[in-house]
Amino acid sequence: MSPADRIASVPVAVRCVVAGLCLCAALPPWGWWPLAFVGIALLDLLVADQPAGARFRRTWLTCLAWLAPGMLWMWDLTPPGYVVAAIFYAAYFGVAVAATPPGRGRLVGLPAAFVLAEATRWAWPFGGVPLATIPQGQAAGPFVEVVRVAGSLLLVAVTVVAGQVLASLLRRQWRPAAIGSGVVLAAVLIALVAPTTTAIDEIDVAVVQGGGPQRTRAAPDDARVVFERHVEASLLIEGPVDLIVWPENVVHVVGRFEDSAEAQILGEIARRHDASIIVGVVETLDAERFSNDAVVIGPDGEVGDSYTKVRIVPFGEFVPLRSLLESFSGDLPGKDAVAGTDPAVVDTSVGPVSVPISWEVFFAGRVREGVELGAELVVNPTNGASYWLTMVQSQQVASSRLRALENDRWVIQAAPTGFSAVVEPDGTVAQRTSISEREVLHATVERREGNTWATSLGDRIPFIVAALVLAGSWGLASAGGRRSAEVDGAGEVDRLE
Repeated sequence: MSPADRIASVPVAVRCVVAGLCLCAALPPWGWWPLAFVGIALLDLLVADQPAGARFRRTWLTCLAWLAPGMLWMWDLTPPGYVVAAIFYAAYFGVAVAATPPGRGRLVGLPAAFVLAEATRWAWPFGGVPLATIPQGQAAGPFVEVVRVAGSLLLVAVTVVAGQVLASLLRRQWRPAAIGSGVVLAAVLIALVAPTTTAIDEIDVAVVQGGGPQRTRAAPDDARVVFERHVEASLLIEGPVDLIVWPENVVHVVGRFEDSAEAQILGEIARRHDASIIVGVVETLDAERFSNDAVVIGPDGEVGDSYTKVRIVPFGEFVPLRSLLESFSGDLPGKDAVAGTDPAVVDTSVGPVSVPISWEVFFAGRVREGVELGAELVVNPTNGASYWLTMVQSQQVASSRLRALENDRWVIQAAPTGFSAVVEPDGTVAQRTSISEREVLHATVERREGNTWATSLGDRIPFIVAALVLAGSWGLASAGGRRSAEVDGAGEVDRLE
C-alpha cells in the first residue's frame, strides 16, 4: 500500500481541514512555509479523479480551513463581512478547481486554477483582499526569487506544482514527480539569470516609530497623542540623514495640512536634519469625507509633493453599500475616504519615491506603477496600530518582501506601533521593530533604476497565460486518454454530505 492509499483511509472532511490548516500555517505570523506543499499535496490527492461537484466541495472546505483563521483580523473590521469573505473566497478556489480536469490534465490545470482564483480575490469585490495569500506564505521559502520573472502569480503556480510533486511521490508516480520537479527547477534557474536593476546612489534613511499600545489609532481622539509620540521619537534620529519616514495617518488635521501647526513642527524637523520627510496625513474634508495622503516636506521645511491613497480599505476607510448596511449595523465608520486617482509616486530631494500607502503594498500594481514612472525607492507608510493581533502586520512585511523582489528595490515600511522594517531588494528583512516600542531605524539604502521582468509584465500576462493553460489542460487530458471521473462509481466516494 502506498502512502497515498494510507492517507485515503482518513475521512474526507478531516483531510480537507488538515490540508487547509497546512496552507494557513505557512502564512505569517506562523511562517511554516514547507507546510504549504503538504497542504497542496493533500488537496491534489483529494480532487484527483473526482467529479466536478466533489472537487468543488473538497476544495471549498480545504480553502475555508485556510482562509478563516488566516483572515481572522477582518473580524475587527466587520464580523459579518469576515464570515462572508471567508466563505466567498474559499468558493473562488472551489469553482476554479471544479473547472480543472480530474485526471492527468489536473497536473497542468490545478496550478493554473490556483493562479486564477488568487488573482480574482486580489481584485474583486470592493477592490480585492490580497491577504492570507500563498505568496505571503512563501516569502521566506526557497522559490520566492521567481517573482522577479513574472510576479507573485508565478510563485503561486510554482508552489502548487511543488505540492503536486509531493503528491506524485506519495502515489509512487515517479514520472509526474520528475516532470514537476523539472518545471520548478526551470523557474528557479530562469529567476537566477533574470535581469536586475542598477544601484545609482546611496542615501541615509531614518524610519520613525512612535510606539504605544496597539489599536491606539482606532480612536480619533488619540490623534494628538500619536503625533506627539512621533515628535518625541524623532529626537532619537542620529547623524546626518537624507530622508525621514513617518507612518500613515499620524497627522490628523481639519482643512489644509499646509496651514496646520503640525506642518510647522514637521518643517522644523526637516530643517534641523536638512532632510526630506515623507509623512502620512489625514485631512478631514467635511462631515462625511476625508483623504489619506503621503506628503513630502522638503529640507527647507516647505510642503512639497503629495499622493492620495487610491486603494482604500473596505469597511475600514469606506463602507460599501453604506445605505443598505446602515439599516443592519450602527457600528460603521462615520466617514468615507476619498480615493485618489494618481500613481503612487512622489518627488523628493533624494529622487522619485514610490509611496503605496499601507493597504496598497498588498497590491503589486500600486508599487509597480510608481517604479515604472522612475521611482528609485519604495516607501510604505502604514498604520498597523488599527488592527488586533499581528496577522496584518506580519503579512504586510511579507508583502513588502515580495514587492522588493518583484521590482528589485529597497522597501521602507513605517508603522506607528509596529512593524516598521527595512527590506533589501533580495527580500531580506535587514531591520524590523517590535510591536509597541518607540524606535528609529537607521539604514543606508540604495537608489536603484531599471525594471525587472515582473515590473514590465505586470499581473495581466500571467493571468491570461493561466487561463489559456487551464483551457488547454482539458485537451491534454483528452489526448492522454484520461479516465473520466464524471460517471457514477468513478473514484472515491465523496462523504462530505
